[in-house]
Amino acid sequence: MEVPAPDCFSFKECLAFLGRSDQEVLHRIEKDSFYKLMKVQGELLLLKISCKEPQNPGAEHKLQIQFLVGKPSEAIAKEVKLYLEQLFDWQRDLQPFYELAEQDKILQPLVKRYYGMRIVGIPDLFEALTWAIIGQQITLSFAYTMKKRFVEQFGEKVVFEKETYWLYPTFQTVAALEVDDLRQLQFTTRKAEYVIEVAKKMATGELTKEGLLQMQEPGEMHKALTAIRGVGAWTADYVMMKSLQQATAFPIADVGLHNALKVQLGWQEKPSQAQIRQMAQNWKGWEAYATFYLWRSLYDDFT
Repeated sequence: MEVPAPDCFSFKECLAFLGRSDQEVLHRIEKDSFYKLMKVQGELLLLKISCKEPQNPGAEHKLQIQFLVGKPSEAIAKEVKLYLEQLFDWQRDLQPFYELAEQDKILQPLVKRYYGMRIVGIPDLFEALTWAIIGQQITLSFAYTMKKRFVEQFGEKVVFEKETYWLYPTFQTVAALEVDDLRQLQFTTRKAEYVIEVAKKMATGELTKEGLLQMQEPGEMHKALTAIRGVGAWTADYVMMKSLQQATAFPIADVGLHNALKVQLGWQEKPSQAQIRQMAQNWKGWEAYATFYLWRSLYDDFT
């Protein structure tokens, strides 16, 4: 199956983001391809996604999707295409962001270096919320370790050519767990409670991605998310950015953002939040993209 990608899209940059940690358990990068396990309409699908470079300048990029496990019906193929659109934020016109960034001394070199990079999202709301909760107040490395344990204990898997591919646990599965089930994986009691409570809210239909997206204002969405136990401002902004595709989401307290700005500015100290708010006056409407490009600069040495 081939899926046309938008004009301004760099698959190479997407792979750089997806391959930034060798601890990742939910996908695999091999050479210039991305392997991902999905479940669509009850069927497990293992996808191999690569990019067909255009033969002529100006010709469209196309993603090539091979179904290594599972057979795609027309309805399933449509769902896969929708997933890719959400994963790579394809519906967004990036031209206004690039015009804005050209006038900003911090963003200008970054958009040239990473041109075509789009926010690589987490389309599944449950995954986005619980991954953000898991990562609170611990190192990124330990967060990946906890996610791996969580996924391998409660997720589904497929083995293909001696490699194991995993699905993130569903909210239905996690809603039926007890706190001690997660405590055994080194979750704190509080984190275990938060994750299970999110699962239960989603299992009853009290919390849905569709319901959040129907809210008229980003502020309303943010308020609804922070009303969930365990979800603070940073987690809400992260979820709005990565799952709800809100370009104005701005995790201003993010340590990675502070470190990236310190390096880009050549400062000895990290900027204060007040200083960052001042800088972000130039990023209005595109705070999530400014943050994502700054995050990208942090792992330049590894790509």
